[in-house]
Amino acid sequence: MQLFYSQNLTPNDTQFSFTKEESRHIAKVLRKQIGDTLHLTNGKGEVFTATFQSNDPKHCMVHIVNVEQKKPLPYPLHLAISPTKLNDRFEWFLEKATEIGITQITPIVCHHSERKVIKLERYQKIILSAGKQSLKYHFPVLHPICSFKDFLEKQEDVPHQKLIAHCQDLEKKSLKSQIKPKGNHLILIGPEGDFSATEITLATSMGYTGVSLGENRLRTETAAIVACHSVAYSNEV
Repeated sequence: MQLFYSQNLTPNDTQFSFTKEESRHIAKVLRKQIGDTLHLTNGKGEVFTATFQSNDPKHCMVHIVNVEQKKPLPYPLHLAISPTKLNDRFEWFLEKATEIGITQITPIVCHHSERKVIKLERYQKIILSAGKQSLKYHFPVLHPICSFKDFLEKQEDVPHQKLIAHCQDLEKKSLKSQIKPKGNHLILIGPEGDFSATEITLATSMGYTGVSLGENRLRTETAAIVACHSVAYSNEV
């Protein structure tokens, strides 16, 4: 099944027109014919079954015949992660985390962060592409970048299972032991140089539990994927 996307789709829509760029792709590359069935999503859980009405390369149109609401992930997962120095590694993380399953992503600027500016629009496109490719109907929310301290303050009253993954020689628990099936998890992943001692102290004073992702030292993007997959695996039926 091929999945198309538009954030503007609503359950009350009966018709939908594709953009000029999408119309050209559908008519010229995919060669869809009038009467073909297409599937669309708005990334918020709704799946629209539609019948192809017009294959005009400049203005393709479908008639929506059914709308189905898909259940969200049974385990809300929010990863706050410091963007990597090499941008392609962070983009790889966004793609793979979307494929595995995640609900929220927040880039955070830490003491040792080497990248403090991100291309939010480009990152959104990567998440969109990965969501369509992996047939996700709920796309993760990508928040604007913010400082480590500001992020902790914003999340202070949110009822997450709050965890901070770090490499310091401090008391830590295994991530696996802290994952609660169907629980609401927030995991902090630091930059290449790890969180600073001050940042770890601040997080733990605000209720975050230090966790280990294993004996090996992992790159930032690898650590984030390990955390994401660990939560997903723990929630498999």
